[in-house]
Amino acid sequence: MPEKPSKSAAPMVVRPRRAAPVLVCRKCLKRSDEGRAVRRALKSELKAHKRDGTKPAKLVMTACFGLCPKKSIVVASGTSLTRQEYVLVAESDQVPRALALLNDERDA
Repeated sequence: MPEKPSKSAAPMVVRPRRAAPVLVCRKCLKRSDEGRAVRRALKSELKAHKRDGTKPAKLVMTACFGLCPKKSIVVASGTSLTRQEYVLVAESDQVPRALALLNDERDA
């Protein structure tokens, strides 16, 4: 008996209405003394820098990146991961510069 052709739809490409997510190591956040303050600073900074007509980027907690710095939190984005780069944040006042680095704004 011949196989029936699949009736499933072809894969689609969709563009979200928000900026690309920022990834943060959950383990680093939990271990760091500044974890709670850095998380709060990341969320508020992402909300403050949303573009007109779009939603702010999501802050996504991830599993370990395998870097495990002693006193910092590992942060990444899709852009930084394509460059194979991670940003280490030790204090909440470093967050604006860290987000600029994630988005490849080297002069910010």
